[in-house]
Amino acid sequence: MRQQSSESRGQEPRSLSRRTWMGWSLGWSATALAGGASRLLAQDDGPRGAERGPRDGDRSSRAPEVQNPRATAGDERFEPDWDERLTLTVGPEKGDLVGKSEKVIQAAVDSVARWGGGTVQLLPGTFHFRNAVYLPSGVRIRGAGTDTQIVKQPSIKTRLAADSDWYDQEITLADARGFEVGDGICLRAKNPHHGGQNVAKRTLVARKGNRFKLDRGLRENFWEMGEPTVATLFPLFTGEFIHHVTLENLVLDGNRGENENLDGNYAGCIFLQDCRDIVIRGVEARNYNGDGISWQICHDVLVENCHSHGNAGLGLHPGSGSQRPIMRKNTLEDNDIGVFFCWGVKFGLAEENTVRGNRSYGVSIGHRDNNNLVRDNLIVGSGKAGVLFRPERGKAFAPHRNTFENNRIVDSGPDDGVAIDVQGETESITLRQNAIRETRQPGQRVGIRIGQQTRDVELIENQIEGVARPVDDKRAS
Repeated sequence: MRQQSSESRGQEPRSLSRRTWMGWSLGWSATALAGGASRLLAQDDGPRGAERGPRDGDRSSRAPEVQNPRATAGDERFEPDWDERLTLTVGPEKGDLVGKSEKVIQAAVDSVARWGGGTVQLLPGTFHFRNAVYLPSGVRIRGAGTDTQIVKQPSIKTRLAADSDWYDQEITLADARGFEVGDGICLRAKNPHHGGQNVAKRTLVARKGNRFKLDRGLRENFWEMGEPTVATLFPLFTGEFIHHVTLENLVLDGNRGENENLDGNYAGCIFLQDCRDIVIRGVEARNYNGDGISWQICHDVLVENCHSHGNAGLGLHPGSGSQRPIMRKNTLEDNDIGVFFCWGVKFGLAEENTVRGNRSYGVSIGHRDNNNLVRDNLIVGSGKAGVLFRPERGKAFAPHRNTFENNRIVDSGPDDGVAIDVQGETESITLRQNAIRETRQPGQRVGIRIGQQTRDVELIENQIEGVARPVDDKRAS
């Protein structure tokens, strides 16, 4: 699915003064806010809207509103707005729990969760991780801004020296130097049956020489014929099947130069799988040899005021099947792709983000990513194109009913670059009041390119300057 590139980072042109931006954007915001979201969300290809699921709508029409809620056993939906909840402090030198590793943070997280939820306050200092912190439901992790930094330790890699079957819960390493009990690891091997890749993330929990017990069974075959390897690779914060979790005011450093690559389907500075109601706010996710922030099959995720930069993969990765993501006021720069809508991402909102100098694309949208709204973003210096609608496998897989409006897209791609490239059998796309500008030579550059097989691409009041061809409509030819 991913597009890869090693092209150099673009730069925001000096000629774009504050006065120029103010001139371009004058009058657009009111139009965008008035009609964009409501019109988009009405064009649903299923029963669910963007702001409220069908259960909420049905219940509100036949039941009284809840007032003055009380804490009732088993009822997580309504609860009083408590003035105070449990908080544990963690710091390298002082706090309720003291330490510099993920183990002390994990202990605090588990304690708070055991007592019904609350906050783990990370005090100023630098923590070094040899494994992920595994998040439970109902917990807030809050740092002290740039004064709280978490750094991934350098990765170590070796091969497996013996077969492990899918039901095994141990592995044998060819060279165990540097590996420790408690380490987070990633196993990778060629599948002996179909030639694909088996991947498993586990923790080393016991040791006897070169043999290590894992926290749980493998569930895949890691045989020597598949050239299996093990490396200390993991996300810094992760969770599966959790809800109502907040991460805020932290610096997460993936130590990219001293770690192998692990893509965003498995890891990142933050990696979430099968979760809901997540808030990630004020987090700096940098230098991961993979994605900055990735969430897969996660619903109602808010990523706000974050800075994801210098990552080998994607800045923000709303992953497969994720419904209603909101990505707002983030800065995404020097990644391969700034925002990557994966498979089946629907009813999402990306607004007021700065997407600068990403090596391939500023925004990429594709496989069944329908009914999304992308507005009021600044997309500058993308290596290949500012916005890409991926061609995918045909009409049934293409991204339909998406609206891009009031975005400022500047200096996109090389000499033949494109600001907005609508490919494949994509249908029902609205491009409204976007300001596309090229400050370099026109070359062979294109403002908006519309693929031959697309349908119902509506262009409304876009401003395009400095390119060789403002609109290249392949359907006309």
